[in-house]
Amino acid sequence: MLGGFIGIGILALVIMSVFKILKEYERGVIFLLGRFQKVKGPGIIIVVPFIQQMTRVDLRVIVMDVPTQDVISKDNVSVKVNAVVYFRIVDPEKAIIQVANVFEATSQLAQTTLRSVLGQHELDEMLSERDKLNQDIQMILDQHTDAWGIKVANVEIKHIDLDESMIRAIAAQAEAERARRAKVIHAQGEKQASTHLAEAAEMLGSQKQALQLRYLQTLTEVATEGTNTIIFPLPMDLLEAFMDTAGSKPRPAAPGSGPRRID
Repeated sequence: MLGGFIGIGILALVIMSVFKILKEYERGVIFLLGRFQKVKGPGIIIVVPFIQQMTRVDLRVIVMDVPTQDVISKDNVSVKVNAVVYFRIVDPEKAIIQVANVFEATSQLAQTTLRSVLGQHELDEMLSERDKLNQDIQMILDQHTDAWGIKVANVEIKHIDLDESMIRAIAAQAEAERARRAKVIHAQGEKQASTHLAEAAEMLGSQKQALQLRYLQTLTEVATEGTNTIIFPLPMDLLEAFMDTAGSKPRPAAPGSGPRRID
């Protein structure tokens, strides 16, 4: 009786080992007596014990953190950079047969590629052209991992850490750049103002009446101030203009002058 129960238990274990259930995102790489046979799944599959062996492969997107790497930029600046890699297995057969540990291999390749690509650029390019660097790293990783049945979807540089001395130097550089732009803008404004003033002076010099009006307008503006005494220069050219204007008017005839009527 006891032997019967043992036999039933062994038979149940054998049946359970024969039937395998693979989820929608899983595939089973089947080996027959050590040789690759086929890829099965998803759903219920049959694996003959002791003759066939199955290795599960997850086809979902995997997020892998790349450890912080010490990178020396093209302009000899030492920075610490870490990144994240998004990839998935698209060929389960290659992922099992062509590489011993696909995740470890991808991680090591991502670290070396990160150092290699960033080391070819200057610090300013690392900080300002991060999208381009992400694309370059993703393209190189995708090319090298294609033989492993892996598709690298995206690479994102997370942090670029600098020393305190470099942070202060960058801040000083940015401040100097802002000061330079302010001086350039001020110089351009002075140049434009001087051009307009020269044109205005030329126009006022060609029209004496306009110069007189400008002089009177200035007197009016100064008179509105709260000062008691106003010293204002009076150019001789302006007096000449007034004298010319006054001299051009006809004088009234003196009494007794002119023709007389004789009766």
